[in-house]
Amino acid sequence: MSSIATLMPEALKALIAFSAAARDEGGPEATAYLVRLRASQINGCSVCTEMHARELQRAGDPVERVFAVAAWRESSHFTPAERAALALTEAATRLADRPDAVPDDVWDEAARHYGERALAALIVEIATINAFNRLSVPIRQPA
Repeated sequence: MSSIATLMPEALKALIAFSAAARDEGGPEATAYLVRLRASQINGCSVCTEMHARELQRAGDPVERVFAVAAWRESSHFTPAERAALALTEAATRLADRPDAVPDDVWDEAARHYGERALAALIVEIATINAFNRLSVPIRQPA
């Protein structure tokens, strides 16, 4: 199958609009790039992993930081707010992996760093990248 975005351009437009709404309300752009990259790594989406790693680099992130996203817990390259966003990303991406999909401590830490609107935008950003991953992974969309 060719790209779903090519076959269903209206669906692509809707996802892009959904994501744009998150960016209009959200926190730092670099955090959105980190969220997109981490969810894409978890979901095994090669096209999105490559795309969002390049976004981080174009935004001025050092390559060491881009490489460290997969091991963010062990890295000193991330701020406490970014760590909270990455933890929330992992929990919201792996919903079925535990009985308490988003543990209170993960939620509370994210809420400590992000106001209600920014937190809502972060959740929309996580949902959007997961949707994009789920469109690319089943058809093995190449990077």
